[in-house]
Amino acid sequence: MTETMTDTSTDTSTGTTPLTVDQVLARMRDLTPGFPPGDGVGVFHRMYLTVTELVATKLDAGYFADPAALAVLDALFAGRYLAAVDADAVGSPPQACWRPLFELRRGPGIHPLQAALSGMNTHIEHDLPLAVLDTARRLGRDPVSFEADYQRINDLLAQVEAQIRAELLPEPGPVQAAEPLLHVIGVWSIDRAREAAWATVLALRALRDAPLAYQALVAALDGTVGMVSRALLTPVA
Repeated sequence: MTETMTDTSTDTSTGTTPLTVDQVLARMRDLTPGFPPGDGVGVFHRMYLTVTELVATKLDAGYFADPAALAVLDALFAGRYLAAVDADAVGSPPQACWRPLFELRRGPGIHPLQAALSGMNTHIEHDLPLAVLDTARRLGRDPVSFEADYQRINDLLAQVEAQIRAELLPEPGPVQAAEPLLHVIGVWSIDRAREAAWATVLALRALRDAPLAYQALVAALDGTVGMVSRALLTPVA
């Protein structure tokens, strides 16, 4: 028997009413035309919309062991990114982990693939584990009960990440032009990001009865994930 996670003192949710998956998709599709060409947030947004559409098709296809819980997780997961979009829209700085992508969205010398990976780093290493914990609280369950579906959703993220790399990487050409970009993007691995995110879930789960330590780890996660996301946006041109 697994323990439930019902403490509220360490709630890490965004404080907004969660959307349904259909509402998330509608919101993301509405936002898409507003991103101009070359906008780094727009590059990530389109990639993440593809992920969300893929998850939506899997919810009714028997892909997930617990599709109802996964729908809650998917909506809470997306809500964290949309909160950053909303903050930026009213002139407020997003969370530290999202700030590099929003600040450097039109930075010179930054390749679109860097923007996509920076957004993925923030969303996977910061938002995903916290969304798992938010879902556990909302449903009164232990986050470990979502592990199988967590791995399945990560598999979908990896699938789309591979497609994005193939689409955005430059065609083979002069080695001098490719080396800086390949060096920057080579420091990030979706497999390592997924492993780190699940380790964060387990660490925070273990600290659920120690709110000060829990909150300190969440705050540190925000900053350290932001540092990696900024490093991925190092200009290469």
